[in-house]
Amino acid sequence: MNDITRWTLLLQVASTLAMVGLIWFVQVVHYPLLAQVGREGFRRYEMDHQRLTTWVVAPLMLTELVTAMLLFWWRPAGVGSMTIWCGLLLLALIWLMTYAVQVPQHAALVLSYDATLQKRLVSGNWFRTVAWTARGMLALGMLEQVLTTVATHPAAELVRNGSP
Repeated sequence: MNDITRWTLLLQVASTLAMVGLIWFVQVVHYPLLAQVGREGFRRYEMDHQRLTTWVVAPLMLTELVTAMLLFWWRPAGVGSMTIWCGLLLLALIWLMTYAVQVPQHAALVLSYDATLQKRLVSGNWFRTVAWTARGMLALGMLEQVLTTVATHPAAELVRNGSP
């Protein structure tokens, strides 16, 4: 396996697993606690939440997206193209849900606290939580496939996928 393939896979696994941990924290701890902030300080809290969360989430999500696409061209030996496609499909659904649903809900919460909207934010986030968990399992599965291939075929090289 060449260095580009190795680093693409490692960054894919690391960024995905980081997002899995983060989304579970957000789902179980952070989003439910929004209800405890109180109306007076909520607007400021929500604005700070969005600004600060972006610094953590954006690099991870972008790394995950770029490496998911790069795996089409630098697919490790032992990893099937269907695995790559499934991972990218899940990622597309996550991004769609994030920018079509979650971001507008956060924007509305900046204007004023709405308990019903906050509950919809929490319940709707379960989709992303499950999808990222599935991506985490796919990422670990890819790593397992590569380790198995390398263990059984030490000379295994890059499998070149002609087109995405």
